[in-house]
Amino acid sequence: MKRDGFSSRFGILAAAAGSAIGLGNIWRFPYITGENGGAAFILVYLVCIFLIGIPVMLSELVIGRNAQSNAISSFDKIKPNSPWKFTGVLGVLTAFIILSFYSTIAGWVFAYIGRAVTGQLSSISPAELPQYFGNIINAGGSNLEPILWQFVVMVITGFIVIAGIKKGVEKYSKLLMPILLGLLVVLAIRSLTLEGAYKGVEFLFKPDFSSLSVEGVLEALGHAFFSLSLGMCTILTYGSYVNKKERLPSLALQITFADTAIALLAGIVIFPAVFAYGLSPDSGPDLIFITLPTVFYSMPFGSFFQMLFLVLIGIASITSTISLLEVPVSYFTEEFKLSRKKVTILITSIIFLLGIPSTLSFGSLGDVTIFGKTFFDLMDFTASNILLPVGGLLISLFIGWGWGIRNAVKEATNDGNIEFKLASAYGFATKYLAPIGIFVILLYSTGVI
Repeated sequence: MKRDGFSSRFGILAAAAGSAIGLGNIWRFPYITGENGGAAFILVYLVCIFLIGIPVMLSELVIGRNAQSNAISSFDKIKPNSPWKFTGVLGVLTAFIILSFYSTIAGWVFAYIGRAVTGQLSSISPAELPQYFGNIINAGGSNLEPILWQFVVMVITGFIVIAGIKKGVEKYSKLLMPILLGLLVVLAIRSLTLEGAYKGVEFLFKPDFSSLSVEGVLEALGHAFFSLSLGMCTILTYGSYVNKKERLPSLALQITFADTAIALLAGIVIFPAVFAYGLSPDSGPDLIFITLPTVFYSMPFGSFFQMLFLVLIGIASITSTISLLEVPVSYFTEEFKLSRKKVTILITSIIFLLGIPSTLSFGSLGDVTIFGKTFFDLMDFTASNILLPVGGLLISLFIGWGWGIRNAVKEATNDGNIEFKLASAYGFATKYLAPIGIFVILLYSTGVI
């Protein structure tokens, strides 16, 4: 049976950019930017994107397209009977774990969307918001709503993935990504027209390096890597559905540019509004669930713009969840010759069940800890701080030292039929800069430095 694949370059770009553009860009990027002083952090982040993010992005695309197979079999096809296959195993496991707790946060977003649509959220005063949010996420006992919304997220994700690449992932990515971009532009314009918004623009684009710590530099390095969905074989898996005529170097640049532009646009939406209403930009993870609703509460037509913003975050979360689910689905479908429908339903169900303890970590299981962490924190730490950097490190080492830069460049240039002026820079970055940078991320994220 012929393997499914993307039908257009726009479809590839929409899906791959959608994978990278998720809660990490619209939720995590703004709040860690706020915690690390704004513009100086962003400059360091952009440097890290170009030195490490793009080379690893291109490497994943190259591996996937060359093998035309799932995450695990790709390494086995390129280097048969070698330990490099473990890199794919790690990628499948990482995607599996991340989706289990990512769906918890996405569920909170959908819970807020439901309340915004019905008008409930706009009636909550700023003083009541922390308690209100706490009640929403407090899962367990008689309150099973967070689990219900987590289930909704997984059902939507599974529905899209079941349909395949052309009729599912590509179709819905091409629909959702333009909507996401349109919503961001509308919200950015509204935010910039608020009185006092210029302070937020200054915060984003006027660097003050005195406010940037060593920890901030290391966090910028880590987020540059994580924000592009690298290290968990999602880009590799999407790359396996790309035809041999596509120009991979330009595709990697376009995906990275789209991801970075969306992150900066999210900052333009958030910080001018936060400064306009005299709130703190360093409010951390609560930024979109407590701080921003406070902004919208005070803003003219705030309930309308709040609903747009929440829909925006909901779309971003779904474009990421479908890429995460595709990684294990493609493997089990191809490896065991099972129908995509059966595999998707089974894996979606297992991930949903695995995610329930993460959701309950904010309620009835909040006092239950493993190695001093709640189940949610343990899953997050294991995937984000250990598995992702190890996966990215192995991918860089595979291209740089296992398979070889010459073979990677041959694939990237369609057997030498397209020009790749930065091939030498790509080789140097992949062999040396990326492994060193990712190793530093691993040491920092695990608390060694």
